[in-house]
Amino acid sequence: MKRKETLLNTQLFKDLNLEEIGDDEHIATSKETPLRPDAFDISDEVKMALIQDHFKEIMLILGLDLNDDSLKGTPGRVAKMYVKEVFSGLNPANRPTIKLFDNKYKYNQMLVEKDIAFYSNCEHHFVPIIGKAHVAYISTGKVIGLSKINRIVQYYSKRPQVQERLTVQIANDLKESLKTEDVAIVMDASHLCVSSRGVNDISSRTVTSSYHGKFLEESFKNEFLKYIS
Repeated sequence: MKRKETLLNTQLFKDLNLEEIGDDEHIATSKETPLRPDAFDISDEVKMALIQDHFKEIMLILGLDLNDDSLKGTPGRVAKMYVKEVFSGLNPANRPTIKLFDNKYKYNQMLVEKDIAFYSNCEHHFVPIIGKAHVAYISTGKVIGLSKINRIVQYYSKRPQVQERLTVQIANDLKESLKTEDVAIVMDASHLCVSSRGVNDISSRTVTSSYHGKFLEESFKNEFLKYIS
């Protein structure tokens, strides 16, 4: 109990206004990931130490024996995974550096990169979202290295997410980075919060899209969809 009181009195937690929300009452917020103003006031090392400590408590509450050789390193592994891997996209310092090149080939048709694998985590239950992203853009004079498109997708995926926000964030970043409105994205994913719990539906998938500029025209949209079908 003393440990819990100490946690609740820390600066990190005392300003939180947490309300109990029903299991399936999913609340949409905005296109921006909801971060606290002090999200980066503490270092990654401190975050990992705190997460390790609290995840250990979760495991103990569940009744797991942390003296077991297989389990005793789990709190540290989870902490590192959260901060350095699956949620590393929360930190703007980890956004990929984007360099544009002159479109010397004078290529003025759409460029499509499809089947970009991504792994994210549902912000409602913290379980994986696994899918593929299909991205297209039309150059207005500048082009981007193909791997950077993948990295942008991965950067925004490495956050607690909802698929709708993820789709919008990637599209907006590509428009800004490429200096063009002519951007399209379709994302197709399985949500483990649907398949591994709750309704336990293992066959359904979720598809979201975001079309801008010329891709709002039926001819461009249909061409893009033909390529990714």
